[in-house]
Amino acid sequence: MRKVNLKDIPEQERKSPKGKFHKFVRNVSVALGREPESLDLAKRHPFDLALVRIPKGKSYCPYHSHSAESELYLVISGRGSVRDKDGSTMVSAGDAFFFQPGEGHQLTNAGEEDFVYYVIADNPRSGGTGDSCFYPDSGKWAVVREGLEEVIVKGKETDYFDGEE
Repeated sequence: MRKVNLKDIPEQERKSPKGKFHKFVRNVSVALGREPESLDLAKRHPFDLALVRIPKGKSYCPYHSHSAESELYLVISGRGSVRDKDGSTMVSAGDAFFFQPGEGHQLTNAGEEDFVYYVIADNPRSGGTGDSCFYPDSGKWAVVREGLEEVIVKGKETDYFDGEE
């Protein structure tokens, strides 16, 4: 058995250049031995667990949907606004919610204190394929190319055979 305590897991901070997006994440699965770059599912684990903290007035990331990943959320403290295709819903401690692949979502701190929650995500990448994200507000995609490197691309809808013949 592997065991960790949250207080011993370093909190990783990430924020956007203008500060609209700001988060602190404790990667519980990585602390328990998950190897994010491995294609071996025994080393990747079948799901990821993270403890997330979003400061007042900030969002985790832009509105997006995953092509293959499912995410389950459990709010620990604070108040949040969860945007989906139907608008925004307020959530608070004890609330749980779930997004399947293709369901757009965005989490924002809507209270006066930090918004803290757990997120459990399945781990769909196997055999070199996996999840990509679409950002409807900006028309961007986050995709993985060879070597598991993630890139952000922006393009226009086109015909399937465009540039192929």
